[in-house]
Amino acid sequence: MEHFEAAFARIAGRFTRVEPRRRARAYLLGLLGLLADVETRSCWQLAEHAGETSPHGMQRLLAEAVWDPDAVRDDLRSYVAHELGDPRAVLVIDDTGDLKKGVHSVGVQRQYTGTAGRIENSQVAVFLGYATTGGGYTLIDREIYLPRSWTDQPRRCAAAGVRSRCGSLPRSRWRGGCSPGPFRLVSRPGGPPRTSSTAVTGICGGICRPAVWATCWRWPRATGSTTCTPLGPTRADRVAAGLTRRCWNRRSAGDGSKGWREYDWAWVRLDPPPDEDGGHHFLLVRRGRRDGKLAFYRCWSPRPVSLRELVAVAGRRWSIATCFQTGKGLGLDEHQVRRWGSWYRHTTLVMLAHAVLAVIAAHERARPADADESLVPLSINEIRRLLARLALNTVHSIAHWLGWSHWRRRHQQRARTSHYRRRGQLTHRAAPT
Repeated sequence: MEHFEAAFARIAGRFTRVEPRRRARAYLLGLLGLLADVETRSCWQLAEHAGETSPHGMQRLLAEAVWDPDAVRDDLRSYVAHELGDPRAVLVIDDTGDLKKGVHSVGVQRQYTGTAGRIENSQVAVFLGYATTGGGYTLIDREIYLPRSWTDQPRRCAAAGVRSRCGSLPRSRWRGGCSPGPFRLVSRPGGPPRTSSTAVTGICGGICRPAVWATCWRWPRATGSTTCTPLGPTRADRVAAGLTRRCWNRRSAGDGSKGWREYDWAWVRLDPPPDEDGGHHFLLVRRGRRDGKLAFYRCWSPRPVSLRELVAVAGRRWSIATCFQTGKGLGLDEHQVRRWGSWYRHTTLVMLAHAVLAVIAAHERARPADADESLVPLSINEIRRLLARLALNTVHSIAHWLGWSHWRRRHQQRARTSHYRRRGQLTHRAAPT
């Protein structure tokens, strides 16, 4: 609990009155599952298990209480930078959607969302993730996407409490605030949109250029994209087809749950677009070892950068998808609020709860002296399960819950070892050369 108390101490001063401060603490404990093993993280259930007689207090915390979610977001960044700060970290930007019913929740419309893999009535938000070289990663910023069906209707925005500073927001933009912490590379979505309403623009504002070493973004439909090579505009898939065997380099995109994620990589220098003269532009191509499937990345750097660094930023995009998965387990998609301000408040508190778990996981991985070779490292989900069981222990002993945790981790380690043996890898601890 000391990690939770340290994190909450950073934001406690943002609540000037004691009542919202206590409710914010109870809200965070409920998100972490330390009050009860609730099915959803709605104000009704959180208030019930926090011992309150009605959900009005929790609802007031999200809707009417005086506190600034952007200031809490800044405190969250400071906490992550202090606990996980890494000069070689990667900032990862991506969007996720929540399926909705009705038309009154802020930003909702029929639009493409990767959650469903098709066009649905949904609410889309863009997040900024922080991924370190040591395996620690969490979310440090958030923005909700307001489509034109909202920004072209001021009364609709006003009814949802949308602030006038928004104007017309593409999906979406990062307002900034305090520094996101030390980092070196940025990975963001880009390329041709799947529909006209789902174009994802860069949300990292001015930090991408020229403050970082490299920016890398993936093309969702790269085979239909053209790129400016020294020989003229050419489709990306045709560029890849013309690469010789000597152009490909086998490198790992990082250590995954089933071993090193090895791919064949190639890169091609590109001519800068007409509106950009500075820096270095590359096309990075990833090829699967087994199926030969290709993935394409556009890269930019203000100075020469190595292939290893570009592979590092491209290979760390998976971290934000994992953050979405674990974050939704904490209630990231269960806010059950309609208004603009309430969405930011709930989402910011979920991000702080996720950061607490990420810091605990990172600290556990940093203790090699106590590591058990027969167990996989503690994951965020396993830590959340343990915290909930230990805090809510009313039936079984602590040894019972710890025994089940060791059984799950030992089983996962056996499966991982078997996978390495099938792939002919003698060890998963030494990085491939």
